Amino acid sequence: MVAQVLAVVIFVAMFLLIVIDKIERHIVTLACGLLTMVLVFGVAMQSMTAVLETLNVRSIFTLGFWYTAGSEGESTSGINWATIIFILGMMVMVEGMAKAGFFRWLCMKLAKLVNYKPVPLFITFMIMSALLAMFIDSITVILFLAAVTVELANLLKFDPIPMIISEIFCANLGGSATMCGDPPNIIIGTSLEYSFADFLTNTGVIAGISLIVVIFYFYFVYRKQMASASSANIDISSLPEPKEAITNKRDFVISSIIFGCAVVLLVSHSQTGLTVAFIGTVIAIITLITAGKYALELLKKVDYKTLLFFVGLFMVVGGLEQTKVLEKIAAFIGDVSGGDIKLMVAIIIWISAIASAFVDNIPFAATMIPVVKSLAMMPGVSQDTLVWALSMGTDIGGSATPIGASANVVGISVAAKNGHMIGWGKYCKAAAPATIIVVLISMLVIFVRYC
Repeated sequence: MVAQVLAVVIFVAMFLLIVIDKIERHIVTLACGLLTMVLVFGVAMQSMTAVLETLNVRSIFTLGFWYTAGSEGESTSGINWATIIFILGMMVMVEGMAKAGFFRWLCMKLAKLVNYKPVPLFITFMIMSALLAMFIDSITVILFLAAVTVELANLLKFDPIPMIISEIFCANLGGSATMCGDPPNIIIGTSLEYSFADFLTNTGVIAGISLIVVIFYFYFVYRKQMASASSANIDISSLPEPKEAITNKRDFVISSIIFGCAVVLLVSHSQTGLTVAFIGTVIAIITLITAGKYALELLKKVDYKTLLFFVGLFMVVGGLEQTKVLEKIAAFIGDVSGGDIKLMVAIIIWISAIASAFVDNIPFAATMIPVVKSLAMMPGVSQDTLVWALSMGTDIGGSATPIGASANVVGISVAAKNGHMIGWGKYCKAAAPATIIVVLISMLVIFVRYC
């Protein structure tokens, strides 16, 4: 009982400190993770086994961590090293692509293809944001997309705020479609052994339907601003050529090939047996080898604070898992729903969405995974159905407010640096209704398809 109370207190304190945002996130989770190790496992439980299972270092040295075919599979308890290694590999690859000018070239190329007209540009950038976020971290997608949007807005004389808000939402939506698109999905996929194809054929279908609706929604909301922007007379010949964005042709070609290889490996990893940890490691090594003398520069740009944030987070959640707190939460949801799968789906998707609108969706997803596993043990309850509800709820709920997801914070910061302020009112007025629409679509599709 003492161990459970301590684990809950540490977890709640971690959440509050993350929300208050006065101390850097990685410091908060690492400190709380250390307290879990010392107070919960050491003092209250006096269990070295709990410490070792939570740290989970030995899983890295098993065959199943790197190759699953014919082996026991990846370890799903404690620190999810597969998630951390995969994200590290993708970060290295993305830094290589950015250095070569890949993202800026892509944005400028698409802008030119639609003849720099604001309305087609508005729709094209929403689609591009969603598609890129399926394979690349949404933070990176918005970082470059928002910057190019501001640049185009200055050249074409239109307000970039509608485009940036819609791009942020579509990036979060696109990230829900695949296992590698959003951090919660990476955690869910690696913890519960779902493949890229599993997500694409389930949450991907929901995201695809939702994207069509969302495009019409944002066009309806911003149609007057887009119409006034279209009336501006701009000399297109004076605009920069897309090829000017490419800093090095050799690096551009190589980074494009590496990106293509990463996509192929991820799509086929359930057939090849190669885990995401293996794919992330190989992609990072190839990127660094081809970077040559710039390899160290790429490594320095990696966001190590985010990786440390994950390590501490998994340690704290491990405290809830080892003390059986999460099993009690699962039992409570089971009792409330009375074993009704539809009611379970509704509870999970709406609680996930509402919670993720105000607190970071990554720790919430990590916390809910053991809960979903416990609920799935009940008669007539499918784990898959609950997983897709959790994924859509956490991924989309974060779009509702400026602080719900990291991509939101990044996009708003880029706009602010360029003199375009996006307050809570302006953001939520457009994004909150869109979030409710997508959560409703997600719930209805899950009901029809799985329940």
